[in-house]
Amino acid sequence: MSRQKKNFFRDGYQLVTSMASCRMHQQDFFTPLARKDVIAAVEGGNPPRIPLIRAKWWGEGLREQYGDSLSRFDAYPEDVAQLWIANPVDPGRMDLSWEWRRDGAHDSRAVIDDWAKLDEFIEKLPDPETDTQWEALEIQAEAARKEDRYILWGHWCLFFEQPWTIRGMENLMMDYYLESENVHRLHAAMSNQYSRYIAEAARRLNPDGFWTSDDLGHQTGPMVSPATFHDFIYPYYCEVGQAVREAGMHFWLHSCGDNTLLLPDLIDAGVNVFHPVQKHTMVEREIMEKFGGNIAFLAGIDVQHVLQETDPAGVREEVRVLIDTFDRPEGRMCIAAGNGIVAGTPIENIE
Repeated sequence: MSRQKKNFFRDGYQLVTSMASCRMHQQDFFTPLARKDVIAAVEGGNPPRIPLIRAKWWGEGLREQYGDSLSRFDAYPEDVAQLWIANPVDPGRMDLSWEWRRDGAHDSRAVIDDWAKLDEFIEKLPDPETDTQWEALEIQAEAARKEDRYILWGHWCLFFEQPWTIRGMENLMMDYYLESENVHRLHAAMSNQYSRYIAEAARRLNPDGFWTSDDLGHQTGPMVSPATFHDFIYPYYCEVGQAVREAGMHFWLHSCGDNTLLLPDLIDAGVNVFHPVQKHTMVEREIMEKFGGNIAFLAGIDVQHVLQETDPAGVREEVRVLIDTFDRPEGRMCIAAGNGIVAGTPIENIE
């Protein structure tokens, strides 16, 4: 069955590119998978094909470069309905009594530049029950349910990206050693806030999955040591993972860079789907062999080199490599762009 699925996806991909090159943009050309089929892919229930999710991730400058030409890809809808909310710990949505820099380099605009401000910061976190974002999301969720779509809701940044946005990267790296109590207080408040929003989303939207990000890796390893991650971040991943499970959702995590040493903790905390297994930072086949029995992969096509530097044949070959590496008879693989597809990418490679 696995080989049949691989052939189905490969042949379908070649047909997509062939028809697209002939400008045959039929709206029913690529029918989205039903909700149950995406669930089957995540849970190992033998889906009819590999889901496409975040394949049309338009990154910096791409719309400016190609404009309306990108509308050709509307013929290929993705296999989930994505609903986005602002981060529940967004200082811009809090009535804080002090001002902070909102422009310039990220590391120069710390929101909490003095830990004495933490109490007020926690006190003024947004209330999920009165958040005005839900109204529009409820309409989107209802429309997606009528179309029998898998609903993936969420926000960017969790327990690494958001804290360093709040404190500044240099400050946070020192805080792990010098201000451990305050780091835990901040993380505990964030965990409670995220969990409350997850529960509210379950009540209002009834989504199937929760998406977030943390960019925990750099090119050759994790941004913090596995020990630091386990002490300061892992416990709060566990709390959010529990909230996601109790809400009946799958936990989807995007994390750039080399996450190899952190995957055991991420899996134990409840992450169900990991994206992107970044090429040239993680050894894909080794990752699959070591962790494939415990997690599904949203495998990301390399946007740094393959999409930028090769041709359509090279892109097709990369898709084949990903399928040969991550696909299993029972599923547990989806496919995506590895990150935002940026300006300079040949449009025929996207196509």
